[in-house]
Amino acid sequence: MSDNPTSAKQSRLAVSSNNVDRRGFLGSVSAAAAVVLAPGVALIGLAEARSAGGPVTESKRWGMLIDANKCTRGCDACVSACGGGNGLVSHNRPQTDVQWMRKVTVRDKVHDSGSKGDYPRHQVSLPVMCQHCQYPPCVDVCPTGASFRREDGIVLVDRHICIGCRYCMMACPYKARSFAHEVAIKQKAHAPRGKGTVEACTLCVHRIDEGLGRMPACVEACASEGRGAMVFGDLKDPDSQISISLRDYPSAALRNDLGLYPGVRYQGI
Repeated sequence: MSDNPTSAKQSRLAVSSNNVDRRGFLGSVSAAAAVVLAPGVALIGLAEARSAGGPVTESKRWGMLIDANKCTRGCDACVSACGGGNGLVSHNRPQTDVQWMRKVTVRDKVHDSGSKGDYPRHQVSLPVMCQHCQYPPCVDVCPTGASFRREDGIVLVDRHICIGCRYCMMACPYKARSFAHEVAIKQKAHAPRGKGTVEACTLCVHRIDEGLGRMPACVEACASEGRGAMVFGDLKDPDSQISISLRDYPSAALRNDLGLYPGVRYQGI
């Protein structure tokens, strides 16, 4: 178990809808055993745990910064790139289809004393995915060790030992994990998948481990659309673009009150 005092019970306070209230979304953040293979698993390949340039170490912590001011409602280029790049196929079942990333609308409401009731004063659209927490509750509750956090901050699922119990899905306050109900088709060699296991955003770890400075698919797609709303980089490098942006402009973590210290931060919310 992690030494983080936050319990799995606390973390059930979740991002549970595509339309959420800003206060609940941000929490208390200020404004400024036996290991078995799950049934039905058909895995191909295995994402490397080492970079082509050397071993994974604590000298880096990969993170992402998303500027909601630049994120356009209705644009889902990042979501499409994530799905296409990782072999995620829709079965036209929105409630159960695997999603590593989704767009949500966050609203800040004020009360109107008239007959209209509450109305949105401020709303933004932004992508939500695994937040790659420093103290991930999904790792704490996993009975097999399938959920784990690399030294460089990336949280992953080893589908070879995932038993599909879905404890991690219940523990995640961001509802960022999906259960694969269907047999995986059109798989990518870098993203092994299997029916009966849990999946989530990997920050396109296969790209990172190539050691060529490539960005996650979502970041590349956002840039190609001319948005530039997503920045990826090393949070421990003071000269990285993400570190400079975090120093120069205020940002917030989703559900900061849980003390999970996510690697994903947001501006403009």
